[in-house]
Amino acid sequence: MISMLVKSKLFLFSSIILLLIISSPPVLSSIGDRSEEFQTCVKTCLSTVCSQNPTLPLHLRFFAWTCEDECKYNCMHEITDHAIHSNQEIHQYYGKWPFHRLLGIQEPASVLFSVLNGYMHYRYLPLLKRLPDPYYMKKFYLIYAYVGINSWIWSIIYHSRDFPLTEKLDYYSAGLAILYSLFYGVLRIFQIRNLQQTTLWSFICLTAYVSHVSYLHFIKFDYGYNILANVIVGMLNNLLWIGWSISHWYKRPDDAWKPIVCVTLILLAMSLEIFDFPPWWGIVDAHSLWHLSTIYLIAYWYNFLLEDARIESFRE
Repeated sequence: MISMLVKSKLFLFSSIILLLIISSPPVLSSIGDRSEEFQTCVKTCLSTVCSQNPTLPLHLRFFAWTCEDECKYNCMHEITDHAIHSNQEIHQYYGKWPFHRLLGIQEPASVLFSVLNGYMHYRYLPLLKRLPDPYYMKKFYLIYAYVGINSWIWSIIYHSRDFPLTEKLDYYSAGLAILYSLFYGVLRIFQIRNLQQTTLWSFICLTAYVSHVSYLHFIKFDYGYNILANVIVGMLNNLLWIGWSISHWYKRPDDAWKPIVCVTLILLAMSLEIFDFPPWWGIVDAHSLWHLSTIYLIAYWYNFLLEDARIESFRE
């Protein structure tokens, strides 16, 4: 009875988070960049500063900043500083808060936390390699680590400099990591050890991913659809692990509860993406805090997988 109550509450909470995220898709433009004050400032800068063909510092040119970008950046912060001093509302520009860059890096906090997330995957690679070779899930966990590293590398690149290409590669890599988590989760939870069944499940997931990316890349880059697809896959994976925890509650009382704790923490961390706010000190915003929270969650999940692998490997 208690287990069913826990499951129902988690499902309700996850459904609320899902609906809130879906109902808040990203925007391509914002009040700030559409304002007459901003547009006038940028036009003035372009006609006075950029007309003289100034040379930007090397670190800005390395991250492909142009004179027009520099005008937009300076105008954005000039207006934002005035708003702060006048106790006025701070606005977003081109769908983003006005961040202070660091050595040309557009969102330094998100970049730093992305580096640490990628490092956590890298850190656990040697531990995964020490798992017994006969253990069926070993190779899939190793691939999971490499998929994770790849996704955070593209997150670093995207948050360093926001271009349409870096944005798409970040989204595609994140989608791959989410889908792959479901892929190996199904293999582990349902104890799929047959090569034919594994191949069939691999083909289904690969087809779904290629179709998803192809639609976004060649037909329409739909933010709302992309969020919906990723959240549904992620929630399905979470619910499967919750089900596993409940079914193993009395068989493995020492660790069966850990996936439920991880899912709960993930849902709480996801709420940061909903309750957005202007960045503290122009650096730390809700999205960067989401990246900060996942650093610990990655370590927590790997420790569970390693513990689970040690138990399972003795049975195979």
